[in-house]
Amino acid sequence: MLPLTQSQIDSFKAFIQAHESFLIVGHKEPDGDCISSCLGVSYILDYFNKPYEMLNAGPFKRAEIKKYAPLFKNALPFMTQGERDETGLIIVDCSELSRLGDIDGDFKGFDTFIVDHHKTADVTGENNIIDPSASAAACLVEQLFTAIVGKPDAKQANAIFFGMATDTGFFRFLDATKAEEFRCAARLTEAGADPRRIYQEMTGGKAWNTRKLLSIMLDRAERHCNGKLVVTYETMEDTRRYGQEGRDSDALYTLMLEVAGVEAVLFLRQDTEHTCTAGFRSKEVCDVSAIAAKFGGGGHKNASGASIEGRIETLMPAIIKEFAKVL
Repeated sequence: MLPLTQSQIDSFKAFIQAHESFLIVGHKEPDGDCISSCLGVSYILDYFNKPYEMLNAGPFKRAEIKKYAPLFKNALPFMTQGERDETGLIIVDCSELSRLGDIDGDFKGFDTFIVDHHKTADVTGENNIIDPSASAAACLVEQLFTAIVGKPDAKQANAIFFGMATDTGFFRFLDATKAEEFRCAARLTEAGADPRRIYQEMTGGKAWNTRKLLSIMLDRAERHCNGKLVVTYETMEDTRRYGQEGRDSDALYTLMLEVAGVEAVLFLRQDTEHTCTAGFRSKEVCDVSAIAAKFGGGGHKNASGASIEGRIETLMPAIIKEFAKVL
């Protein structure tokens, strides 16, 4: 991750000063980084005494973020045209309106600032801070907070640290190029963030059904591309039987990527009769964001996703074919 430049910090600060109120929004099906980044931006707006609403389409499926759900609304407040003109829209951990999901209201026309770290972000203009080399959007927000506000209090530090820990697999995914992320973590720990408690919140409290579902995913797993790719799937019947809450795909990816010779993992879930969610993970060399992009998705080099029209039985061979070109 590159340290933010003074120009980037000044542009964000100027955006805040140019508006009377704000909407803060992140992508649908939020994770810890999305929630944390929204909270971090809200703390900066508190510093400027600027009113705001935090929005998210949900659902808040992950056990570790459920407690934050009451802080977010899924509909834009009613605004006159004059109020819309004075309101700034801040999008975090995402750069496309389409990824915001089903939020009641129209985001088009708002003056917008984007803070994102996804490799597939496609944004032009000056009102954005996008760094694909950053391991989490929360890392960018932490730098903004430190530069503009100063040292966070313990509550703020824990909230921002949580986002960093989520997207880095509690720092397991960082390599020798990520010294700046550890500097961010050190600043937050010095301010009162409690890494041990945050780790327990991230990894504990899993429902029994999630363990049963995980066992089914493992039992179905198959290897392709000379053993370099592991593929598994979840049916609509699985979802009906075991529910949608608290699923633990991270554990699935971790277990599969630990297998000798495995370079990438593909997970498909049949959401409706005609749509699937795909999850892509890889170790180092394989750029799964490029494969996800071919199916309308995106994300990071080693972690991406997509929502795709189709059924598992037809999508899986097509996606495996794309993996076979690079593995």
